Amino acid sequence: MERALVLIKPDGVERALIGKVISRFEGAGLKVVALKMILANEKQAGTHYAEDQEWLISVGKKANQSNIEKGLPVTEKDIDIGMRIRSHLIKELTRSPIVAMVLEGNAANDVARKLAGATEPRKADPSTIRGSLSNDTYGAADSGKRPIRNIVHVSENKEAANREITVWFTESEIQKYKRCDESILS
Repeated sequence: MERALVLIKPDGVERALIGKVISRFEGAGLKVVALKMILANEKQAGTHYAEDQEWLISVGKKANQSNIEKGLPVTEKDIDIGMRIRSHLIKELTRSPIVAMVLEGNAANDVARKLAGATEPRKADPSTIRGSLSNDTYGAADSGKRPIRNIVHVSENKEAANREITVWFTESEIQKYKRCDESILS
């Protein structure tokens, strides 16, 4: 069994999509083993979006590549763009309540990411959470000087999930129980 962290971000909470999002994950056989609504503080959000050089450069490279594809000039270093995006993400995650949850199941991170869909809702399959419940674009986010509003954050992989879960939950907050369909799904 693997664990995944999912955050229903402020846009998902404010649009009253909490139940719809949770039901999508549960319907796919993922078990909710921890759940809470919180108003994240800057320290928590900053720890969640860690100041990891590799991640910051990767985010900056993607943004610069997108600018090149649009025919726009590249004027900033990858790391600087990554830092700016991280700052926007922290601000967004702390502006309103979020719902944090730990999901458990076979390949939980892969399954949860597939259900969430592509990061940019405009490009997400319409059957996914982001594709069916959001229509934000990177262009709109960039012009608003904010991150994309795409309902959920899902941990990237098992290692990221293990790190991120400790930001939002203590081990004693994670419950152990059996779903009635667990023997069929495992």
